[in-house]
Amino acid sequence: MNGTVRTVFIVDDAREVRVGLSRLLSAAGYNARAFESAQCFLEEQDAEAAGCLLLDVCMPDLNGLELQRALTCSRSARPIVFLTGMGDVQTSVEAMKLGAVDFLTKPVDDVKLFAAVEQALRRDEEQRLERSIRNTIQQRLEILTPRELQVMGQVIRGRLNKQIAADLGTGEKTVKVHRARVMSKMMARSVAELVQLGARVGVSIQPTQGGSSASINWKQV
Repeated sequence: MNGTVRTVFIVDDAREVRVGLSRLLSAAGYNARAFESAQCFLEEQDAEAAGCLLLDVCMPDLNGLELQRALTCSRSARPIVFLTGMGDVQTSVEAMKLGAVDFLTKPVDDVKLFAAVEQALRRDEEQRLERSIRNTIQQRLEILTPRELQVMGQVIRGRLNKQIAADLGTGEKTVKVHRARVMSKMMARSVAELVQLGARVGVSIQPTQGGSSASINWKQV
């Protein structure tokens, strides 16, 4: 394990299961936090804390699959390992389709449990790194002026400076200045790198009326 405190969030309505898993995971060096229901988890968990979710399926009110669906498209999404005593093929298939790391049944072998938890924690680390990178790129995009965004859109399309100047109704020297500022603000060393940065945050090129010019849209992280 690395030096980062990694939390395993345990959600199970059976107290003895929560206590047993908390002790087991704590003894193995993990930070374990237990919740008696999916609703309690949603209300009390720290979305910014690195970690994964160890989740039961059959719970009153909001069950495991419903919690998984609720988290999938939210900012609180995190890798999930299901651990249940009442699993079936259909439920496990649905859970895996929704992105679960693993679907384990009780009683579980410690080795299998730790392996699944480690896989989930690695995925969480990778996803958090990717989100951090996308946030950084988006912050760079947000400091571009409207004209610089226009120029960036043209550069990404592979247009030459003189073509961009003609499309925007400005001089080629002005385009060069804007282009240099775009590369500097985006911290891109080449057009290829600029394209890659844009793709990473879902940049799309939207033609303006007439089809010759272009503007940029990007997905909010």
